[in-house]
Amino acid sequence: MTTNPQSLRIEGVYQQRQAENFMMRVKVPGGVLSAEQALKISEIADRFAGGRVHLTTRNSIEFHWLKEESLAEIGKMLAAVGLTSRGACGGAVRGVVCSTPFSAGFPAAQTLARKIHHHFTQNPHFEGLPKKFKIAVNADYSDPRHLIQDIGLVYAGTAEERDYYDVWAAGGLGREPTEGFLLKGKVAQENIIPLIESVVSVYKERTPQGKRLKHLVREIGREEFLREIQERMDTCGPLALPDGFDKGLTARPAAEASLHIEARVFAGELEAAALRNLAGIAAKHAEGFMVLTGDQNVAFIMKDQDSCDAAAMALAAVGFGGNSREERVLFRVCPGNHECRMGLAPTRDVARALLESIGPKGEALSWAIAGCPNSCSQPQLAQAGVVTSKIEKSESGELTPLFDLWLRSDIGAMGKVVRQRISLEELRQAIGEMG
Repeated sequence: MTTNPQSLRIEGVYQQRQAENFMMRVKVPGGVLSAEQALKISEIADRFAGGRVHLTTRNSIEFHWLKEESLAEIGKMLAAVGLTSRGACGGAVRGVVCSTPFSAGFPAAQTLARKIHHHFTQNPHFEGLPKKFKIAVNADYSDPRHLIQDIGLVYAGTAEERDYYDVWAAGGLGREPTEGFLLKGKVAQENIIPLIESVVSVYKERTPQGKRLKHLVREIGREEFLREIQERMDTCGPLALPDGFDKGLTARPAAEASLHIEARVFAGELEAAALRNLAGIAAKHAEGFMVLTGDQNVAFIMKDQDSCDAAAMALAAVGFGGNSREERVLFRVCPGNHECRMGLAPTRDVARALLESIGPKGEALSWAIAGCPNSCSQPQLAQAGVVTSKIEKSESGELTPLFDLWLRSDIGAMGKVVRQRISLEELRQAIGEMG
């Protein structure tokens, strides 16, 4: 090992649990990935990452089992197709996400997500932050994930050719789940980046190292936080981001409702060969683009029903026909202690164990499993969520993970803990009793 692992974080690289192995996270703004980019990702996975990738709940892609000497070459390969890992880890503005790809406002949301991504990524003014800073642009309120961002933007409509967004702030999960609050309603798009810059600058100047924005707001209070934000906003004008033509990448269906189809990816683990197949489907049926969803699946947005039907047939032909239980039950998981140094439980194994216990009612729910209290898989926002809360050590020295079970019924809020620090067997029993 020749490089300090801490210095690699700004490049989107963390050291794995296994010595001399690394994870690299790739930003995919708004989750929209081109067929060409998907093919390059597949090539990298085959050459350096054991032939598979991990899809995250933040529309990103992770490579695991990388060697230090390969990192620079991987960076060049990503740059060749317009991708970067810069700022995907460490104290920076992370990847800009969208968890509402099937909503009518997604064309506007994905376009703004890319503009924000390009403005903040590799900008030294917005690196070296106390901790990570997360931004999401959602097309509507059908998904509550705007509540867990440092800045969550929700499309609020268009008037006189100007897009407007509700701006939420200071949310986050981890060991202290906190719902964000409405910072400002119906902010014109030209004021979005100045507002985010103001928030980031206050965060950078006022927050102790290692703390998120939610901690600063809790410390100084909302009123003082809002005053400091406005003080900075008063010194800068709007930043117009005009478009000469439509910048949306995915198809824009003729009807108001989105025409789409999904490839369900169990536990976020996708083989490189499968990704190549999906890239081919995107190129042939979806105008060259796919969408990585917040549920760790791959979606295609179609221009018409004929394209949708053809894509469905193509997906079934390459193993994504939706017939298996692993495809029917919506599971999202973090890598857990398979690879992550923070992981307390083998999340993919836990997911398969729980799959055996889920009954007909459970099949209709969205599920999420977090391998530690950091909650990267966002279990508090799933209809049924599992958090690995601690490791229990027996007298014989055996280590056993214990779990918290969360349930959510209100689409506009986080779930609630219903069972705490139970064993896997107790967890399976509780899930079986759900029906």
